[in-house]
Amino acid sequence: MGNFLNISRAGTFITCLNLSYRVILPQVFKHSVVTSILCTCLFLSTIISAYPDEPPIKAMTFAKVDDVSLYYEVHGGGEPILLIHGGLSHAGYWSAQIDDLARDYLVIAVDSRGHGRSSLSDKPISYKLLANDFLMLLDKLNIQSTNILGWSDGGIIALELAIRQPKRLKKIIAFGANSHPSGVKPNVTENSRFREFLTRANADYLAMSPEPNRWSEFLKSITKMWANEPNFSDLELQNITVPTLVLGGQQEEAIYPAHIEELSKKIPNSKLIMMPETGHFAMLEKPEKFNEIVRSFLK
Repeated sequence: MGNFLNISRAGTFITCLNLSYRVILPQVFKHSVVTSILCTCLFLSTIISAYPDEPPIKAMTFAKVDDVSLYYEVHGGGEPILLIHGGLSHAGYWSAQIDDLARDYLVIAVDSRGHGRSSLSDKPISYKLLANDFLMLLDKLNIQSTNILGWSDGGIIALELAIRQPKRLKKIIAFGANSHPSGVKPNVTENSRFREFLTRANADYLAMSPEPNRWSEFLKSITKMWANEPNFSDLELQNITVPTLVLGGQQEEAIYPAHIEELSKKIPNSKLIMMPETGHFAMLEKPEKFNEIVRSFLK
């Protein structure tokens, strides 16, 4: 475990950061993403030091899904749980949860399309497209029903599946998720740790992606999605029947806490937990407490 902004890699990260500004910020303003990009792009300094220098690799496994190749890992055994990371990240962000949950569950950790080791197609990225990818992967793995732990974009995908395909789900945990772009705080470009995360995200993409030259194209597609999605109606949320835990941090940097609380109120019989002294990256900052909450809900 180590600080990714170490001296030996500083030059590379500064270069990547400058590139990120030239590529991302024009897109942010062009697509009015200031209100939505925080869904996936903030880091606390304590989180940075907790992040592993390299993502854990247990096996290089890929599945052809639609028009992309998805990287995935399967760990442990028992009732399945699908881990869906946030935008611009990858399955390595779940390392503490994989190690813990694999003792009792069949853990499926995936790099979503365009992220990590998975490939990117020419289709515009959308939450519906990402959700369909996960459904097809579950079919290939012969998993008819699963739990989902989703963070940020992953939490939104979990809600999308709960609305569209409730029979495929046992329970869902939507952590740090919003139901509409208006639920996101608007001060992303003022946050220094956002720039640190962009640096890391850029470096990870260049190191892990099978198509590293498509970084700017990937950013353009995903920021356009963040500008316009999600847009769950109150009726859609009220019709969710899957047991749902809406999880957030009281010091949430990305999503308004009031929005998270309101989201829970709109989902019948959902459970709301707001973790104290943490925010959008609680699974890295407070992994033991985070895992305890997840396990308690899955029982």
